[in-house]
Amino acid sequence: MTVKKEKQFFSEIINEAVDKITILNKQTTVEAKTRLDNLTKPVGSLGRLEDLAIQIAGITGTLNPDFTKKLIIVMAADHGVAEEGVSAYPKEVTPQMVYNFLSGGAGINVLARHAGADVVIVDIGIAADVSKAARAIANAKSLLIEKKITYGTTNMVKGQAMSRTHACDSVEIGIEIAREMISKGYGIIGTGDMGIANTTASSAIAAVVCGVDVEKVTGYGTGIDDKSFINKVRIIKKAIRLNKPDPKDGIDVLSKVGGFEIGGIAGVIIGCAALKVPVVIDGFISGAGALIAELIAPQCRKYMIASHSSVEKGHAIMLRKLKLRPLFNFNLRLGEGTGAAIGIGIADAAIKLMNEMATFGEAGVTQKSS
Repeated sequence: MTVKKEKQFFSEIINEAVDKITILNKQTTVEAKTRLDNLTKPVGSLGRLEDLAIQIAGITGTLNPDFTKKLIIVMAADHGVAEEGVSAYPKEVTPQMVYNFLSGGAGINVLARHAGADVVIVDIGIAADVSKAARAIANAKSLLIEKKITYGTTNMVKGQAMSRTHACDSVEIGIEIAREMISKGYGIIGTGDMGIANTTASSAIAAVVCGVDVEKVTGYGTGIDDKSFINKVRIIKKAIRLNKPDPKDGIDVLSKVGGFEIGGIAGVIIGCAALKVPVVIDGFISGAGALIAELIAPQCRKYMIASHSSVEKGHAIMLRKLKLRPLFNFNLRLGEGTGAAIGIGIADAAIKLMNEMATFGEAGVTQKSS
């Protein structure tokens, strides 16, 4: 006799979103494949672009989704574990970079403009008050949304990073932001991050969820030296031993060794999947958010588009766990959503090729003889 596994309860908002996530639309995936096979080219000759177009058709339920409005959501928060010397930069850099985002001078701003995407920054847990300084920025190029849970996580080597309630809060905020932005007409969304020491939290999440040694998923982050790297690995191991996160419970992992921005990213992914909007995930930090999202809502994996493979060595392990193939590898390790911005451009190109290329019949071109 098979005993049915009881559904796990997270919160009303999270469970409601999870319940809305369905399998991809089989009819539109077939229609997309048929159209692509009849375009004026050898079958399959556009490779991954064709796979991507089919996936997006299945996600959205249409061959021609409206990507007029594109968006990068950058979740920003601080980490208490930064006090352990795991980053080459102090925590003051988090709010400073947020001001840079708002002024339009960061890498994500440049690449988002190139892709025709807007940028929204969410203060979900920055360890400073940024709203007043943000309002003082003349002609801000990005929107700041204040959703601060608290002033950064606690130091995870002294106890769990956040309470379970705050972990749920972070995911809920991501879901609600995704809903709000989609209601404003955004048809494709990319994830980004900002938070000093967030590679430490992401490495911890990867080690726990993927079931691998900490050394295999930990990199040099912002450019720490070898001595600091050894310390970083030691700190992550200590946090995992102390907190004992449950690798089958996404909220438990997030609360014990995660970060508010990672939970926010997980929520954005779940929120997009619930509303059938493709979500382009960035690199290592977004990968940690994707692992949490997939634990909470396994079906949401099909709605994710992995933009790139990060230099952070743990990212490839994350992507294998998620069964996702990245679109490209440019040796990126900046974060912010930079890879996602490039990925959105590729996704847009895939949809345009499927819809704007002529079929053999339309162009009067003779097809391959059978």
